[in-house]
Amino acid sequence: MMLVDTHCHLDFHQFDADREAVVERALEAGVLRILIPGIDLETSRAAIRLSEQYDCVVAAVGIHPNNVAESKLPLNAVIAELSQLAAHEQVFAIGEIGLDYYWDKTPPVTQHRWFDAQLSLANDLALPVIIHNREATDDTVAQLLRWVEGGLPQALSQRPGVLHSYSGDWDAAQTVIDLGFCLGFTGPVTYKNANMMREVAEKMPFDRMLIETDAPFLTPKPHRGDRNEPAYVRYVAERLAEVKGLSPKQIGDRTTRNAATLFGWTDLV
Repeated sequence: MMLVDTHCHLDFHQFDADREAVVERALEAGVLRILIPGIDLETSRAAIRLSEQYDCVVAAVGIHPNNVAESKLPLNAVIAELSQLAAHEQVFAIGEIGLDYYWDKTPPVTQHRWFDAQLSLANDLALPVIIHNREATDDTVAQLLRWVEGGLPQALSQRPGVLHSYSGDWDAAQTVIDLGFCLGFTGPVTYKNANMMREVAEKMPFDRMLIETDAPFLTPKPHRGDRNEPAYVRYVAERLAEVKGLSPKQIGDRTTRNAATLFGWTDLV
């Protein structure tokens, strides 16, 4: 079974003691690629450094909505820095960007301004986006709709990005899928009360589905309560296989191809 983890914060301190072993366990589990998204400039640089250290690791660069308020640089300077970082050969997306109304860390108006600027950067660089949305579904979808309808370069028209760790309802899912986006599923799809999440997975097109861990967070059953890690992405694949009435191998192989198409990983297509 082929697997990829399309969203893992392998650079976070939770992996400092055993990062090498974590990567080895991922490879043993069949994980061919691990994508590390940035949440600020420091972690974006760290993601690139790890992509240079491990053959299976690739990076994305971006500013998370909860980290916007911590920036010591003005928006235009940050965008210029992200643009330079995105030129690295191991950077395949702009992210993790978006909106978060759950944590009161950045005023919504400021989040929107930074979100728009990073969407424009993705447009300029023809790189797909990795979208964070927490309790801001309506505004996130509206902003993505404006971005797509404003005109995307040909290279992005069929692969604008992914809504990471999707937790919205089917109506919102349909809207973003129609815009060309993929949806990423994480550990919570294995939880007993995640019926809406599984309903979305059941209804959505197979070619728009991605699997991810968001490690070290959102650990799936049967390891819930422990630190998450890329090897555990197989539990997400196994639960989605039950939902879709397919084998775990079919889920793993197809979501790997989906990720390869989205991020331009020609060696995995």
